[in-house]
Order: sequence, then structure tokens, then C-alpha cells
Amino acid sequence: MTSHHAHLPRARRLARLLAALPLAAVLLGAAGCSSAKPATLDAACAVVLDGSGSGSAKKGFDAKAKLDATIVPFMKDQHCGTLAYAPITASSKASPCHVNDVDLDPPTQSTDDVEAIRQQSRVQAVREAYKMLTCAQKTNGGSDILGGIARAAEALPSGSGRRALLVVSDFEQFDPEFSLTAKSIATPDARTKSIDKLMESRGVPPLSGMDVYPVGYGMNRQAKPSEFEPFDAFWTEILTGRGKARVHDDYRR
Repeated sequence: MTSHHAHLPRARRLARLLAALPLAAVLLGAAGCSSAKPATLDAACAVVLDGSGSGSAKKGFDAKAKLDATIVPFMKDQHCGTLAYAPITASSKASPCHVNDVDLDPPTQSTDDVEAIRQQSRVQAVREAYKMLTCAQKTNGGSDILGGIARAAEALPSGSGRRALLVVSDFEQFDPEFSLTAKSIATPDARTKSIDKLMESRGVPPLSGMDVYPVGYGMNRQAKPSEFEPFDAFWTEILTGRGKARVHDDYRR
């Protein structure tokens, strides 16, 4: 027969094991969380790049600097799973500038470093954005802002998923058929006539339900309320009034 004292070492070992179980469970849980695949990136995104003279570093708001400062935060903040591209030129829809969409959430294996693979995709996305901007800047002058936004919106899938546009432009519409002048937007009546004229020839861009993030918006007008307010009213009516988009200031800068 085994004595009571013979059970003490085993009992003590069992007690120590039971006492350690909660800590072990915490550690295992933490390890499981850290190794789990990050959440799916499910937003369809696009970036619109202004190649007009007003976007150059010497003459305007410096489109490249604005792109550098915002494209990576935009992709991360908006959980972009794909990124499409559109240029702003004198005739944006007809522009031959084209780069391939980038998959920002490519398929991975269970042993892959998902975040590292996503980072590589974001690097590629930035390279493609530079290519698009360079191409747009080499075209003849002009800035068909509305056409560039429409081209980007049309490149994104339709449906119930979230869609987001980063528009790197000062929004100074100036193309062979329409020029945004002080006189053309000076009064509510003048703005309505100008918007009607633009919509009649171009149509309303398919922005309903989209999130639009302007960068460089009205930069050359911000110092003068008398110039900025009618400019802002013009674009607000187009983007949110008629286009039914949600416009955000997160990256306006």
C-alpha cells in the first residue's frame, strides 16, 4: 500500500500544472491571434492623377508630391483590395495612358507572411501610379477632371462592395470644350448653367455610393474665399448633388 506521504510530490506537480493552465491558455491564444491571417482587404479603389501643367511642381500644386504623401495611407486606411488608375489630360477618357490594375490582397498560403506580401503589392501599386502620372504629364495640356473621375469610376466593379477614389488634382477643369472660369461659376444661376452644359455633353459620372478623397482640391483658390466658395459649390453639386458620391477631406492637404 502506498502511504499518504508518497502522493505528495505527485499532488504538488498536479497543483503546479493546474495553476499554470490559465497562463498557458493565454499564451496559446496570443500566439494564435498573432499568426492569424489579417482581415480581407475588400474595397475596390482607384487613383486619378492630374497630368496637366497646373499639377507640375513649378507651376501648381505638385501632383507627384501629393501622390507621394497620400497613396500609401489611402491604400491602408481604406482597406483597398485592388487599385485601378485613370489619368487627367485634355481628354481623359480618350487618353492612351494605361497601366494594369494591382491586386493588393493576392492569394497566399497558410505559411506565407501575408503582410509582407501585401507590402510588396503596395510597392508595385505606387510604381504603377508613377507610370500613369508620367504618361499623363507627357500629353498635351488640358485637364478634363470630370472625364478622369468618370474613367476611374467606370473601371471599378459595380455592386454592393465599397469603392473609393483618390483624386490627385486641383480640380481646375480646363479642356477644349469647357473651361472653369470665375465668370462661369460666379452666381448660383451661372453655376447651374455651367453644370448643365458639362453634364449634357459628358453625362453624370457613375459615382453613386462611392467615397471620393480629393488631394490638392482648389489649392490655388483657398486663400481667397470669394474664389474658393463658388468653386467649391460647383464641384459639390457635381460630385454629391448629381453624382451622389460621399466626398471626404482626409487627404485633401
